[in-house]
Amino acid sequence: MTVKFNWKQALVITIDVVVAGYLLMAMMSFNKPMAHHDVCTQVKIDIGENVAQGFLNVDEIKQMLQRQQLYPLAQKMDAIDVRAIEESLCRSPYITEAQCYKTHDGHVCISLSQRMPVIRVKADNGDDYFVDSQGGIMEHAKYRGDLIIATGPITRQFAKQTLTRIGNHIVSNRFWKHQIVQINVLADGSVEIVPRVGDHVVYLGLPVHVDKKLERLKLFYQYGLSKAGWNKYSYINLEFDNQIICKKRKVKQ
Repeated sequence: MTVKFNWKQALVITIDVVVAGYLLMAMMSFNKPMAHHDVCTQVKIDIGENVAQGFLNVDEIKQMLQRQQLYPLAQKMDAIDVRAIEESLCRSPYITEAQCYKTHDGHVCISLSQRMPVIRVKADNGDDYFVDSQGGIMEHAKYRGDLIIATGPITRQFAKQTLTRIGNHIVSNRFWKHQIVQINVLADGSVEIVPRVGDHVVYLGLPVHVDKKLERLKLFYQYGLSKAGWNKYSYINLEFDNQIICKKRKVKQ
């Protein structure tokens, strides 16, 4: 009796054996503890896309860890406490999240996110601080990017709730991010904005429907001031819906 050899079945069995062997070797390699004599040969610090705009850079992160004697370079891998590194970094008022892990090739990788300010407040009462994108107050510190300055009788509650909302809308719009340089809060809670281009002040009224008011202003810039001249008006009022009230600049005699 002749037994017919099943090549298809044999091939499937062979592949299963090879895959199983590969997985076993991979698991053994992954679970193998780092040798006690292995040391950290490189520290990789990633601050994300906002490194050029934030408060911190790679050198400052390195210095923070060195002051806490936690910088891992040249340290034994099994002695490096990644949790301690994360907790130390998260104590900084400028960092929202930090993750740290070790690799088998002797690298320690640190990834962090930092708080991003949207407005700098310089209030009449002498307060000088930043408001971040989440409405948090950040005490005054060095900052490498350009920020909108908010002035006037500003309380911290107003800054956290109202200015944060306005600031987030402005910085999320490429045009307004570069056009608006100052927000002035008046005594009744209404606001004015000072543009970068054009010698005029724009009155928004109470800070409601700011997105719609700025959209009207943008259209006025495109179809009005671009023809009449950027310096023709000294004051532009957007307080009321569906209308723009302009005050002509006085011509010097």
